[in-house]
Amino acid sequence: MLKIFQQWLDRYFSNEEALLLLLLLAAALLAILTMGQVLAPMMAAMVIAFLMQGMVTRLRQWGMGHNLAVTIAFVVLLVSLGALLLFIMPIMWNQLVRFFNELPRMVIEGQELLMGLPERYPQFLSERQLEQLFASMTAEISGMGQRVLSFSVTNIPMLIGLMIYLILVPILVFFFLKDSSLIMAWCARFLPHHRPVMAKVWQEMNQQFANYVRGKVIEIVIVGAVSYVAFICLGLNYAALLAIAVGLSVVIPFIGAAVVTLPVALVAYFQWGWSAPFIYLMLAYTIIQVLDGNVLVPLLFSEAVNLHPVAIILAVLVFGGLWGFWGVFFAIPLATLVKAILYAWPIAVQEASLVQEREKTCEAAE
Repeated sequence: MLKIFQQWLDRYFSNEEALLLLLLLAAALLAILTMGQVLAPMMAAMVIAFLMQGMVTRLRQWGMGHNLAVTIAFVVLLVSLGALLLFIMPIMWNQLVRFFNELPRMVIEGQELLMGLPERYPQFLSERQLEQLFASMTAEISGMGQRVLSFSVTNIPMLIGLMIYLILVPILVFFFLKDSSLIMAWCARFLPHHRPVMAKVWQEMNQQFANYVRGKVIEIVIVGAVSYVAFICLGLNYAALLAIAVGLSVVIPFIGAAVVTLPVALVAYFQWGWSAPFIYLMLAYTIIQVLDGNVLVPLLFSEAVNLHPVAIILAVLVFGGLWGFWGVFFAIPLATLVKAILYAWPIAVQEASLVQEREKTCEAAE
């Protein structure tokens, strides 16, 4: 057992640079755990910069200068944020308010529908248990609706934080795009000059993370837009709200699609009941999910993000447990980062060891 452990240590940590990389990763993890809220604007800006870097690279390939390409990409970002705040958010908010206004009515209709279950299955459910369940659900839903509809002084800090994000994050994105090479050169000053292990890990991580962020944003936009068109054509209530939910659900594969299916099905049922429009809606929704998983994802990601479903679910559980909602949101990029490190680390260590052996052989021969 000790021999196996010794071989494992020699494989991964025989190189001093590998130990330094391990310390840097541990320091970064500690910083995120202890100062996650403080560093949140910077991390959000880095994610958006990864997304916009593809546009900057493409514009530079078309012959534009770096500063002009960055300016165009930044203007596109500002226009997108403006459209989100001025058009999409008001529609979403109005539909959210309508949804919470009608939610108690939906609960009452569902209660009437389910009141027949105790007669059919008295061994599993009694009328008293069902009444208690629906009473607690109605109270909770009413409280949620009041929190959404009400505005008080307690909302002011949240709005101030949102305004800070809206100002600070675009500024950080601009400088990350404009001075990325300068920032990387400054950080490299504190690292060893000869760093093949870090270079290999960074190259793999950068490619995987950038491909994931860009591909996932494109997937969110396509799935959300197609869902919105389908819901509008079929006349579904709260089409924009549900389409945004369907689009965002692709961030969490498997789990997201399963969770968002429930509100889509419930809204459709309370609007049409067991009728042909309900069947058409669920059929269209199923087709969208199938095309997303079997056509769109392979086209966007190819082999760039090749994670096993078990690894994806494990990442959602682990990172969600560590950082809550944001851990779930960024579970796949973080799992991709871990995969990139685990893939590149032993290869880079072996290459570095071979280089060192060749250098020693050359010195001995001289």
